[in-house]
Amino acid sequence: MPHMFDQHLDRNPANFAPLSPLGFLERTAEVYPDRPAIVHGELRQTWGQTYARCRQLASSLNRAGIAKNHTVAALLPNTPPMVEAHFGVPMAGAVLNAINTRLEPETIAFMLDHGEARAIIVDPEFTGTLAKALAWRKSAAPLLVLEVQDAVYGPAVQNLGGTDYDAFVAAGDAQHTWELPADEWDAIALNYTSGTTGNPKGVVYHHRGAATNAISNVLEWDMPKHAVYLWTLPMFHCNGWCFPWTVAARAGVNVCLRRVEAQAIFDAMRQHGVTHYCGAPIVHGMLVNAPDAMKAGVPAGIKAMVAGAAPPASMIEGMEKMGFDLTHVYGLTEVYGPATVCAKHGAWDDLDIGERARLNARQGVRYHLERDVRVLDPATLQPVPQDGETMGEIMFKGNIVMKGYLKNPKATDEAFAGGWFHSGDLAVQYPDGYIKIKDRSKDIIISGGENISSIEVEDVLYRHPAVLAAAVVARPDPKWGETPCAFVELKAGATLTPEDIVAHCKQHLAGFKVPRAVVFGELPKTSTGKIQKFELRKQAGSAEAIDV
Repeated sequence: MPHMFDQHLDRNPANFAPLSPLGFLERTAEVYPDRPAIVHGELRQTWGQTYARCRQLASSLNRAGIAKNHTVAALLPNTPPMVEAHFGVPMAGAVLNAINTRLEPETIAFMLDHGEARAIIVDPEFTGTLAKALAWRKSAAPLLVLEVQDAVYGPAVQNLGGTDYDAFVAAGDAQHTWELPADEWDAIALNYTSGTTGNPKGVVYHHRGAATNAISNVLEWDMPKHAVYLWTLPMFHCNGWCFPWTVAARAGVNVCLRRVEAQAIFDAMRQHGVTHYCGAPIVHGMLVNAPDAMKAGVPAGIKAMVAGAAPPASMIEGMEKMGFDLTHVYGLTEVYGPATVCAKHGAWDDLDIGERARLNARQGVRYHLERDVRVLDPATLQPVPQDGETMGEIMFKGNIVMKGYLKNPKATDEAFAGGWFHSGDLAVQYPDGYIKIKDRSKDIIISGGENISSIEVEDVLYRHPAVLAAAVVARPDPKWGETPCAFVELKAGATLTPEDIVAHCKQHLAGFKVPRAVVFGELPKTSTGKIQKFELRKQAGSAEAIDV
């Protein structure tokens, strides 16, 4: 017989509603309809207006035959239509595929075909790219092209003969009756990983995960009502780490930014009173290294979030000098962006910069609403000792994990083997539970039977005052099998020789870890600022060795 707590206490519409970030917009528009929601050039749009436009977008999409589980792509920079797409598309029941605007047309064509896009919203700057992508498509399925006009940019690169986006939105019903997903497990977004080989994989997010990660962002940052968020992080990257939904939950302000340039960022901070922004290390480094005159008058206490690589001591120190508070987070596309945080402790403030940098360089602990993050032995799925030395693989479990890879059951099964999401990142766990990445599995350098962590060598390289960016990969060696090859980008005006780099590394590393080859030049990076190590591996084979 069922237990008393299982009798006549069923779930029903009165006591259960699916979790979805769409409710954040609805509530904010009801409570703060006249508060600013979006700033872009001369545009000032309130939350009431934004909600109405999102309902109109959903209405017009439905009238165009786009409904549940249909894909709507977006080839947009950080502009108002991209914010609106994060709500209007799922309000239509559809799935948003925000495409990296810096990809080559062939890859965009693959994504449109693989994701079976029914419509695409395109910015005037990228109409030429889309025209080429459309020519590369293999699918003959029709695609509704919605062309955005943006006075901040100017005339479109190319006229595609599509439908004007604003006219399409205006034709919709501002009182459109939209519904929450019937199941919070329904898909809300499709994001393609920038794979190093082969076609990218389509990562599918659900409404529950989007809502829980958005709220985790609020909790971790202690994000107040009406925060002013500057869009330095691309919204096509993990849906902007879920911050379009986070900002809506806090009735904040989306300060749009077409280009990530130091002058534009500092100007926006001064003009709009920015309180929060996110970015890869390259973005923060650009601000730290900007001329002092450019930083004058910037508000104190701005909160910054960094992911993609551990912040070196020079960055932390530079951010502190500007009065910025830096939070280090870690994640992957498959976990909605940030899913762990290096949660800081008050006692750390009394430590010297070197020790603070060491502690802050760790990827930290699980996000508030993530069920679990552990460093496990990939063979046994047992936790490794929390000794800060034994390496295992970072694995995730919980609501902030993707549904899986679109049309790729083999990759999905492999990623979820044993009931955990396998990140592919190798790490150690310290006695306090904090995690620190040591390497990607494929980036471990095995030299003479000894494992070398490329990140350990990179950390040393970043300590050199003339180094702006650095990456270390394995270089084939006839004697040792592999040796470290360092690629170094110097700060403006700096000059170094390979011997200088080697001498610096010898002061901090065991001999077998010192790079045997050093290459100077600008490092290849993804659109989100991550260094493309797979490109460097191609070059490493021809790099000249140094006798160390």
